[in-house]
Amino acid sequence: MIRITAWRRHPLARYAVLILALALVGMVYAAFVQAGKPADAAMAAGKVDDVAEGKSLFVAHCASCHGLNAEGTNTAPTLIGVGAAAVDFQMSTGRMPAANPGPQAPRKPLAPWVNEDSIRQISAYVQSLGGGPQVPGAEQVDAKLGDAGRGGELFRANCIQCHNWAGAGGALTQGKYAPNLNSSSPTQIYEAMVTGPQAMPVFNDTTITPEEKRDMIAYIVQVREQKDPGGFGLGRIGPVTEGIVAWVVGMVALVLAAIWITAKKRQKS
Repeated sequence: MIRITAWRRHPLARYAVLILALALVGMVYAAFVQAGKPADAAMAAGKVDDVAEGKSLFVAHCASCHGLNAEGTNTAPTLIGVGAAAVDFQMSTGRMPAANPGPQAPRKPLAPWVNEDSIRQISAYVQSLGGGPQVPGAEQVDAKLGDAGRGGELFRANCIQCHNWAGAGGALTQGKYAPNLNSSSPTQIYEAMVTGPQAMPVFNDTTITPEEKRDMIAYIVQVREQKDPGGFGLGRIGPVTEGIVAWVVGMVALVLAAIWITAKKRQKS
């Protein structure tokens, strides 16, 4: 007792008690957080069973590249922390599961087993592994609620360098490219901004707010619904296609004119 009393009166005793208390609080908090992760992800996805079903689908169709626990392999990156939005984007556009390795996974038709339910379930499972951006709600991607004029300013400032002013896409380095946005749904556009697929940078809510993202979606939807009353759109790629058409049409016109002039001279002689 005398020894215990002496330790209690030691100058460092208060610090030892404080450290012990903080350690206990930390362990209790970590236990609650780990226990709540799958439930939180399942609630976000809509069903409590989605995480378990998603894990089964992941092991069957995705683990060969991403690892049994989504830790990543030499073939594919880890999925821990990428969030449900990344999974929903990659699978709903047909980019995943990937058919062949390459600089960039192209958009393609969905695999036979990929549907709304399987995408939701795998998204919930990946979300449970480490959080990350979640699939946006309907109001976040509703183009009718956005300001297309403001969205156009943001799009021209951040996106046209790769995607072209009309979202027609364009070539990048090392075999990569910025895809055409005409086939992308508002949800997929939002998910691409918050997850940064392929060579695209991540535009988090600090860089571009959710309201500004919705404005950009409104602009993209408005532009791709516009008609081309002045003639052919030529893919809306810009001066490259316009220059090629002008050159080809001009050269053909010059050749035909030369043939016509030569034929007239022969008739006179």
